[in-house]
Amino acid sequence: MTRASVTGYARLHFGFCNLSLARERLYGSVGVGLDRPSIRVTATPAAAVRCAHPTVREYAARSVDLLDVSGADLTVESEFPRHVGLGSGTQFALATLVAVARAHDETVDPREAAPELGRGGRSGIGVATFDDGGFVLDAGHPTTRFTTDRPALGRWSVPPVAARHPIPDDWRFLVVGPDASSGPSGDDEECSMRSAGGWGSPSQGGRPGGGGAERVGEGGRGGEGRNGRASSDLRGAGCRATAGRVTSVRRLSFLSRPAGSRVGIRAAGQR
Repeated sequence: MTRASVTGYARLHFGFCNLSLARERLYGSVGVGLDRPSIRVTATPAAAVRCAHPTVREYAARSVDLLDVSGADLTVESEFPRHVGLGSGTQFALATLVAVARAHDETVDPREAAPELGRGGRSGIGVATFDDGGFVLDAGHPTTRFTTDRPALGRWSVPPVAARHPIPDDWRFLVVGPDASSGPSGDDEECSMRSAGGWGSPSQGGRPGGGGAERVGEGGRGGEGRNGRASSDLRGAGCRATAGRVTSVRRLSFLSRPAGSRVGIRAAGQR
């Protein structure tokens, strides 16, 4: 019996570079991989899917079908909150997929399989940082292919990585958890993104800075602000003017992984 454990790390998303159908490529994301918090999924072969965690159980069922294996017994050893901007959905999906595959001594390419799990439909940052971490720019989707309506499940490709750079060792990022409700997700998020893509102007994308931590931070903040204003709708799902009382603060260092290391898919014993 093979026991496989896979870790997926949080990521920060600095926004989309383009929300306008007037350009050749839509979206195009900027983000970074962090070294914590993380989720860790462990799988062993089984006759069916068994897991107490509802999110992992759902992704495991899809993974078993995709891999054409019998099933898996899965446990979640660590996790971080969902729908707070740290990319837990993609990490849960890919960590579960790879854990199930390795438990059955199968190989799988997370990037190729991600669309079948509903991931990478707009941003490719979570998939890219699962693979290799770093500071990532993805190339977005061809506007003529994607438009504002996301294709059916599995009918897209994860945006290619246009640039990836290691994060300087002395960079740190302060992640603050406010006392506020989670942002839109699922169908609500999809509705907002369609609205943003249909009405966004070429000036409402992100404009990441360069030349040091301060300029990158300012660029990321400006891009997120423009994205938030573009995706605001009647539900008010944009940037919050007042977030509320701060309930938790964590100091997180960036996770800088060398290209090709594929840290996200190591089996039992992975950090």
